[in-house]
Formats: sequence, structure tokens, C-alpha cells
Amino acid sequence: MNGQARRPAGEGGGYEPQLKRSLGQFQVFAVSFAFISVAVGIFGTYDDVLRTAGPVGIWLWAIVAVGQTLVALVIAQFAARIPLTGSSYQWASRLASPAIGWWFGLLSFLYLGIAVVAVDNALATQALMPLLKMSADESMGRMLTLAILVVQAGLTIFSTRLVAMINAAAVGIEVVIVLLLVLLLSAAVFLSGAGGFDHLVSRGVAASDMTYFSVGGGLMLAMLMGLSTLVGFDASANLAEEARDPFRTVPRAIVGSVIAAGLLGMVFLIALTVAIPDIGTISASASPVADILRDRLGPTMEACLMLAVTFAFFACGMVVMATAARLVFAMARDGRFPASRIMARVHPRTHTPIPATVLILVGGILLMLSLPGEALLQLITASTILPVLSYGVTVILYLAVRHKLDRQAGAFDLGRAELPVAVAALLWLAIALFVLVTPPAAFVPVLIVAGLLALGGFYFVWILRFNRAVLAVEPAPALPSA
Repeated sequence: MNGQARRPAGEGGGYEPQLKRSLGQFQVFAVSFAFISVAVGIFGTYDDVLRTAGPVGIWLWAIVAVGQTLVALVIAQFAARIPLTGSSYQWASRLASPAIGWWFGLLSFLYLGIAVVAVDNALATQALMPLLKMSADESMGRMLTLAILVVQAGLTIFSTRLVAMINAAAVGIEVVIVLLLVLLLSAAVFLSGAGGFDHLVSRGVAASDMTYFSVGGGLMLAMLMGLSTLVGFDASANLAEEARDPFRTVPRAIVGSVIAAGLLGMVFLIALTVAIPDIGTISASASPVADILRDRLGPTMEACLMLAVTFAFFACGMVVMATAARLVFAMARDGRFPASRIMARVHPRTHTPIPATVLILVGGILLMLSLPGEALLQLITASTILPVLSYGVTVILYLAVRHKLDRQAGAFDLGRAELPVAVAALLWLAIALFVLVTPPAAFVPVLIVAGLLALGGFYFVWILRFNRAVLAVEPAPALPSA
């Protein structure tokens, strides 16, 4: 775009409409909230908090929630001006240059492609297998993961509206279940007299020496629960062309989802922690949340709640897959993704990008079949770094181009608060990145991220050498204002 800013005046952004606007306000919110999935995130990381920082580490969730809300406010500013599928890729392409936009797209693609596998493998091994009373077995976990990927791809291809309905149901169930758990756990503690509020300030089994407060120490590691959970709130921006009134609904979904998840998660963590029957025993458990529920509420209630968590896991994985497919489609229709002519196709009946969805499915299958257990774990760990990098460069982009952005009447707008919010968000993301890369265990994941970006760099150089025009062509001209 020769460095010139262009804001699409109409909702189509200059593209001929191919995706169907079928998502209402709550369904758009459900996309972002289901991606975050409080129950899924806490269920999968609570054990790490107990072992590294002790129960007191849950309070770092509140800090992360405030920081991520600042980031969401900045992301919402873009979504209110350029509501196009591809989100950060589109924003950078139109406000900086197509080449910079391509790198934004690469960061998002790497994260989403890995996140699909991470969520579905966790669904299989941490929720579905325990629910079915299956013993831990890596091979069975992988087979179940493959089956889940196939089912999710089929649903995502069949109908965006169906995906939205499943997500909306999952979000409703998750909110009700978490609030119900808070009430039931509180009642159980009150009636039994066991547990206690002193757990909220206890280090538990975590180390008590000075390394607890050091860089990369136990207290810092506890922040990973929030950083790995309170992400993906921008997922609704990747489905903006399928949302009704996207100038309003998408920004509200982005900000509202992270605020709701932050508050809901904090209340749930407090209730769980107060209800711990024995800190030492629960800290040694591979599934501490399930053990607390079983001890306090009984096996029948535990099974019901595990079923709800499994459903939330499934919806989260499906949202990630749909979001990843839309990103591939958005880059492909601009000719900036391999096999673009194929990946840009949208089925005329389902109004879904079938080839792009199949690509995400095939990528997930290859990762599951080719990587051994430890390598897969390191890759999944590396994926926690990618969204922070993506959010960081997006906030930097906003600070660089905010003076070029027009105002949309009635759309989300921070007004005079936009600059201090953006600066605060950038400072927070710098802290978050420092937390993620400094622990000794992060060395291999950091190398993986660097390697993935290097591979992307080789492809970028190939584009510049053989198809330079792709990164010099402007996006389609903007449509007149509606």
C-alpha cells in the first residue's frame, strides 16, 4: 500500500461478500469467550500454580486480567474501524504495508495452528479420558485427539451458524456451571468446616527460599495460568465478516469477553482454593480441580461437571479451528498464502472456507502423528509466547498509526483515553513476555518460536524473489459507506 493508510468505509472492506453474516451479538461474544474458556484454562493449569507458587499464586490471575483488558481495549479500537476477517493481518496490511501485514498473519497462523492441537489434546487426555474412566495412555490420547479434530472440522465446514450455536450453548453452560460451583463449594466448606480462607495466602508445597521471588521463580511461574488462558479474546475479529453490525458487536465482544472471563475466573479460583481439603495431597494430584470437586461434592456431581468441562473444551477447540481457517482464507484471497487460489475458496452453499479448514485439520493431524510426546509438549508450551508477541506488535502498530484512523459514528471508541491505555498495554505486554521467556524451562520453547519465525522468514524471502508483486498489491478498494 506504499505506506498509505486506508480505512474501509463499508463493512465489506472492498471485498465481494462471500461469507454469510449470520452471527448475532451474543454469538459474536460467545466466539471470544469460548476461545478463552475459563473452565478449560483453570482446569489445565491449576496444578502448576499449586506446585510452583502454592495457593497464593491464584492472585496473579487478577493482575493478568487487568493487563489483558488493556490489550483488549486497544484491539477493539482496530476492530471498530476495520471489521474484516483476518483481523491483525488486515489491520497491518492496510495501515502499514502488505509486507508487514504478512508477518502479522504469520504470527497468528502459527499460534492458531498449534493451539488447535493443544486444546484438543488437552480435551482428550485431561477431560474426556478421565470422564470415561480410561487410564492414562498417550497413544489412546492421540487417537482421541485425531477423532476430535475430524469432528470439529466437519462441524466447522458444515455451518458457521451451527458452530456459533454450539459455542453459545457452551458459554451459557460454562457460566452457569462455574457460578454453581462457587455456590456449592462455598456451601460445602461452610457446612463441613474443612478447608479455610488461610489457603488464600499459603505457599503450600512451593519452595520457601529466596528463589520463590526470583526471576523465573515460583511466584512468577504462577502468572502462566492467566497468560495461557486469557488469550484469544480477539477471535471474534477473525469472524467479523460473519457478524451482524460488526463495528459495534465485535469490539464489545473483545472487551466484554476478557472482562467477564477475568471476573468469573477469579471467583472460581477463590472458591476452589478455599475448598482444598489438604494442600499437600491436592498439590500432588494430576487433576486437582477434579479431586476437589469429588471430595467436596461427590463422584456424581464430579461426573456431571466433568461432562460440562468436556463440552467447553470441545467448543473452545472448534472456535480455534474456525478462527484459524478464516485467517488462512483472508490471506489467501489477497494472494499471500501458499496455494491461494484453493485456500480462498468459499463453498456457495455452506458459506464456509472448506479448503482452509481442511488445511488446519491436516496440519493438526501431522503434528499429532509426527511429534513424540516431549516434542509436542515443548511445541504447545512455545505457543503461549506467540499470542503475546502478536498482541505486542499489534499495540505497537496502533501507536504508530492511530492518527490515521477515522472515527466510525456509533462504533467503539476510547476517545482521549486511547493513548494512555495503549501505552499501558504495551508496558504490560513487555512484562508478560519477560515472564514467559525468562524461566529456565522456557529455553527450548523460545528456540522453537525463533525457528518457526525463521522458517517464515525463508518463505518471505522466497516471495520477494519470485512473486514480489503479491506484497506490493493493495487490498481491494473500499466500498462506499453504507
